[in-house]
Amino acid sequence: MKYIDEFQDPELARRLLDDIRATATRPWALMEVCGGQTHTIIRHGIDQLLPEQVELIHGPGCPVCVTPLEVIDKALEIASRPDVIFCSFGDMLRVPGSDRDLFQVRGQGGDVRVVYSPLDALKTAQQNPDREVVFFGVGFETTAPPNAMTVHQARRLGIRNFSMLVSHVRVPPAIEAIMNSPSCRVQAFLAAGHVCSVMGMAEYPALAERFRVPIVVTGFEPLDILEGIRRTVRQLERGEHTVDNAYPRAVRSEGNPAAQAMLEDVFEVTDRAWRGIGTIPASGWRLSERYRDYDAEHRFSVEGIATREPAACRSGEVLQGLIKPHQCEAFGTTCTPRTPLGATMVSSEGACAAYYLYRRLSTPPTPLEASPVA
Repeated sequence: MKYIDEFQDPELARRLLDDIRATATRPWALMEVCGGQTHTIIRHGIDQLLPEQVELIHGPGCPVCVTPLEVIDKALEIASRPDVIFCSFGDMLRVPGSDRDLFQVRGQGGDVRVVYSPLDALKTAQQNPDREVVFFGVGFETTAPPNAMTVHQARRLGIRNFSMLVSHVRVPPAIEAIMNSPSCRVQAFLAAGHVCSVMGMAEYPALAERFRVPIVVTGFEPLDILEGIRRTVRQLERGEHTVDNAYPRAVRSEGNPAAQAMLEDVFEVTDRAWRGIGTIPASGWRLSERYRDYDAEHRFSVEGIATREPAACRSGEVLQGLIKPHQCEAFGTTCTPRTPLGATMVSSEGACAAYYLYRRLSTPPTPLEASPVA
């Protein structure tokens, strides 16, 4: 458990918490839509430092976690082929498919490699012209531009033995789906600063107005999150519902036009399935017709794969913010980082992984016990 004295600026943290406590007069439920923010919140005990009126709900902010089982199984099928070098970021190797994961494929002889950039995979394709090299392109709007640039480079350089298995998702449609859910309790959102640094904030005002929810663009350090919560609670108490940028050092309203242009060139918007949630219209990207030859699904014809979710895994409810990880009966028992039932337990941004790492051995204290500020 991390206490407020361990923050970079404890005095500022105390002032922010005092302001939140003084402002909150009614129960409010806020959702962060970023796994990095979730880990900061749990690691530093921010949720336990807040007044009891303010609840933080963990949303589908982990791109590895929301990658659908069908896509994982397609990756496993492609990676098992003897002519393929399958490249991925390390997070994806432990994500369970229907009956195995990429580590097991590698153990069975598949050429599965961890890379640190999609350009590493493209270089591997150049070095192995007699092999098919596939990169697993997963993520939100933050990782989509470098993946798009890599496909653009492959086409420009005429590298024909490279392709990408794409599972990119977009945050604004997910917010809309959450708000349209009959079980939704969310009254405001902490928007992910890195997503907005790429895409800007243009899509959020319509959502804030339609659903009458404040949306505050927030960073990732503890003080960033406290400031985002402070601004959100102030709006809620005043009955306001606007988009506010609490992360101006990294986010401009227009975002990054060059990155957006690359996305528009290489990708096209499509409906996308989210693990544990279902299909959300216009919530993802796929390679456009111009780059279809670099689409691994198209190249390897991996359609018609039947999937099977573990009955004991409640990661879908965790991703929708319906339960906290420790409320799942399998948490920390049959489901651990070594024996995961779902991606939320193995991803570095997964909510279950955060609770297992920082909170599984502790009983959540009361706000008075957690904070020396009172």
